[in-house]
Amino acid sequence: MFERFIGIDYSGAQTPETRLKGLQVFVAHAASHAEPERVGPPSRPLGHWSRRELYEWLRDRLREGVPTLVGIDHGFSFPLAYFDAHRLAHNWPAFLDDLLKFWPTGRRGVAVQAIRAGALGRGRERSGSAKWRRACERLTRAKSVFHFDVPGSVAKSTFAGLAWIQALRLELGQGLHCWPFDGWQVPPGRSVVAEVYPSLWKSDWDRAERTLDEHDAYVVAAALRAAAADGRLPDWMSPKLDPELVVCASIEGWILGAEVD
Repeated sequence: MFERFIGIDYSGAQTPETRLKGLQVFVAHAASHAEPERVGPPSRPLGHWSRRELYEWLRDRLREGVPTLVGIDHGFSFPLAYFDAHRLAHNWPAFLDDLLKFWPTGRRGVAVQAIRAGALGRGRERSGSAKWRRACERLTRAKSVFHFDVPGSVAKSTFAGLAWIQALRLELGQGLHCWPFDGWQVPPGRSVVAEVYPSLWKSDWDRAERTLDEHDAYVVAAALRAAAADGRLPDWMSPKLDPELVVCASIEGWILGAEVD
């Protein structure tokens, strides 16, 4: 299904224009046995990405017509408890539209921390509890998307990253499949963005000389390509969930590769 695999280790620190060492990208190709390769920003290939520059690069890659699977390590949605607490429809596109009115994290100069502190936006009107966890988080023991300021947290990354997921959707339209919200089955030739959790696969590859952030992005690209090559990927994209959980995950999202025993 895919010719290219992109692993992204995300960071929600600072502003969309800040270059961040925690923002790393690795690319692997289906037709090659070479190791996934680190990719730097076009403006400074050996330097660090900003979230805005990464969005622009990814948008341009996904326009190339090469079927690509992109794994990004932040949440793509919130727990059902959030939807219910704020009386929101169980509808993912509407959720994104609503969230970004209160958390405008894609705007120039805006930091997640500033919204949390009440200096910008209206984030306190769309907050949640760290005790609220999505089904996929409970299964994989991942932290809640509302669990800020602890090691291994993806809360800032999630609040920062969702602005750019929305931008990709609006820019690419039917050319992009946001899994599983646009459907568990992906039309042939379509590129996909999906939530991943590098901890599922990190023990399968030696870290070598890579930083921790580089290694997370590396193992995502490597794991996705390996799963495509050995036939596991279709099962990952159509996990065996009971009907109630399928409905839940279609709203809360699902971590690609998370499997129910």
